[in-house]
Amino acid sequence: MGNIPGEKEVMRQVLRMNGIVGRHYAQDTHQTPTHDVYELGTLAAMHCLDSSPLQVSPSYLAAGTTHCPLSGPGLSSIIHRRLADRDYLNRPAEISSHSGICTSSSAAFVGAVRAVKSGDHDAALCLGTEHASEILKSTRIRPTDDRDDHVDLRTSQWFMSVFLRFMLSDGAGAFLLQNQPSATAASLQVNWTHSVSFAHAAPLCMKLENETGLLTQDVKILSRYMFELGGRAFSQSLQQHGESLDEYAMILPHMSSFFFRRKMERVIASHCANTSAPVPYWTNLADVGNTGAASIYVMLDHYLRSKTLRAGERLLLFIPESGQFNFVLVSLTVVLP
Repeated sequence: MGNIPGEKEVMRQVLRMNGIVGRHYAQDTHQTPTHDVYELGTLAAMHCLDSSPLQVSPSYLAAGTTHCPLSGPGLSSIIHRRLADRDYLNRPAEISSHSGICTSSSAAFVGAVRAVKSGDHDAALCLGTEHASEILKSTRIRPTDDRDDHVDLRTSQWFMSVFLRFMLSDGAGAFLLQNQPSATAASLQVNWTHSVSFAHAAPLCMKLENETGLLTQDVKILSRYMFELGGRAFSQSLQQHGESLDEYAMILPHMSSFFFRRKMERVIASHCANTSAPVPYWTNLADVGNTGAASIYVMLDHYLRSKTLRAGERLLLFIPESGQFNFVLVSLTVVLP
């Protein structure tokens, strides 16, 4: 990722606070991309299809990301073609491309669930893919240098761009959805999805400027609104479906930094009957970094590989997005053959 003048102290502070130990970049040591965002998504989709016991070929493809080189055609168009070139999904399909930040791929997932649930498709493929290093590497990023104008460095535009170099990581993941469980392997039943935006009630927090490719996040706005509105999204989803958080065995929250761990724990505890023994949560943030839109796909995959599942066990996925505060929750139940 190279170095930017003056960032060394910021790097030490950010890495100490975010608790991220490992990050992954699709770049070689000369900052030449080893893959683009489309290829990362295509490889994730291929791996998903190769490892699935399902026999039905998907006829619906949905994908989400924060950044891709082409504004048009959509992300799913390019991935559909690349899959077809490898003899995967080499036939007509319905596609849906989603832009945004961390919840862009969750919106793709919600759309895929509805496509199958409606009966329009027997199987759907959805994915999240990120290549953040391409706009954060030192040969590309050009942060606005207003450090001398701010007593608190964290309020400068320079900091709001540069600190993300030590938060974000490249990655991709995919889910294959079908209208019935596998007869030979564990499946996850989607009980419900809940997606809600609070953009009407909060200012812009994180943005990617198309012209400059500059990604910025206002950490003060993030801290002010994220957990207040995230708590409301939590409450809404459970009330709407007449459930208690205590019915769940595990929560998988997308977290950008362990700096927010205590606030996340308080939100979870406030929705449990026994606040001193709340439902546990699991994350792979320390090992893979913040993979943005790919995060929930990568996290669920790592969780399933590391745990022994029990029939009827319920999992809750929680995906917050700081862009202008959009939240997606997904309720799952383990189904064993």
